[in-house]
Amino acid sequence: MAAERLTSILKHLAPGNGVSQITSKNADDIVITLAARTPLTKARKGGFKDTTLEYMIYALLKEVNQRSKLDPALVEDICLGNVSDGKAAYKLRAASLAAGYPNTVSVSSLNRFCSSGLKAVADIAHAISTNSIQVGIAIGAETMSIGGDALEKPFDEEVTKHSQESLDCMQPMGWTSENVSADFNVTRQEMDKYAAESFQRAEKAQKAGLFDDEIVPITTRIKDAQGNLQEVTLTKDDGIRPGTTAEGLGKIRPAFPQWGNGATTGGNASQVTDGAAAILLMKRSTAIKLGQPILAKYVGSTTAGLAPRIMGIGPTVAIPKLLAQHSITLADVDVVEVNEAFASMAVYTRDKLGLDWSKMNPRGGAIALGHPLGATGARQIVTGLAECRRSGKKILLTSMCIGTGMGMAGLFVNEQ
Repeated sequence: MAAERLTSILKHLAPGNGVSQITSKNADDIVITLAARTPLTKARKGGFKDTTLEYMIYALLKEVNQRSKLDPALVEDICLGNVSDGKAAYKLRAASLAAGYPNTVSVSSLNRFCSSGLKAVADIAHAISTNSIQVGIAIGAETMSIGGDALEKPFDEEVTKHSQESLDCMQPMGWTSENVSADFNVTRQEMDKYAAESFQRAEKAQKAGLFDDEIVPITTRIKDAQGNLQEVTLTKDDGIRPGTTAEGLGKIRPAFPQWGNGATTGGNASQVTDGAAAILLMKRSTAIKLGQPILAKYVGSTTAGLAPRIMGIGPTVAIPKLLAQHSITLADVDVVEVNEAFASMAVYTRDKLGLDWSKMNPRGGAIALGHPLGATGARQIVTGLAECRRSGKKILLTSMCIGTGMGMAGLFVNEQ
């Protein structure tokens, strides 16, 4: 153990590989002083099924306000990543005011599909780095019980007739998973094995109480079988299926037989889920001045594109690009959080990049925990940093695929 620890220290101190640069501490660093999330619950069945988007945001922001002990008037901007609600900006504004943030705090919402939460973090971080603001909050939130990302009608044929890839942008996400499985020979057996491991890791983490330091309890109301509203306090993710095995998953019928080889199922794809996550950011100098705890450093993020029909493998183009920008390799990274939109893309990404599976989603991913579309990009940061704190690990990489054919990745350094 001592030898392994020494090797790890020497690796991070080695000059010329970028690690020493990204782990250095400077006054202008963008840092995270609070990272928290709600429980993730099954859409239309779980604890948030009767909770509105604005209430979920309000409840989470209230926790951020109370836990940070920061004067809310110091927050200058709040950015929300959300996919399915076109009125999200209105709801965020109302929720922030109700949570105790004064009307001097501006807000905005954005949609970059599954990476919306990470995009919100990046936008706040970049605004702080250019001194547009000093303190900001990034949120990712989604109530998939109410909405989703399915297209309501086809695109204008004048747009789609000129490019097959334009037409491919309308492919449902399940179809793109089948494309990845067929094009890259990712078998149903490999996908079920991966999915079972995700459930097993999440079950183990939940039983060990590892999620307790990242989840904030949320009190809300839920309708019982008779339609009566009952007050409940949600404290745990409810999508984890104890005792899941690859053999059991192998018995589940294909979800999209009309589009491929029947490899994608309800057991090896991400769950439809409600939930939210929040990240409080500022410069290191500001955090020190305000007496805020520094959890981590935001190093950078990037996006990259690829063919829409295989959108799931977006991390395989975004991750190498981000690593190259900071002159590091995957060997330098301690924890990798890749969004498990589908096991097909997770298996392909892992194998294509040569990811160490023990570093990848150590607490399980979206297959077991769920994938609230706009929230996941921020949720991965919360979960990844919690894992880094527990294990004493340093460098966190997050990544996800993006609908219509893109990938996004973010890089962080744990300081706790």
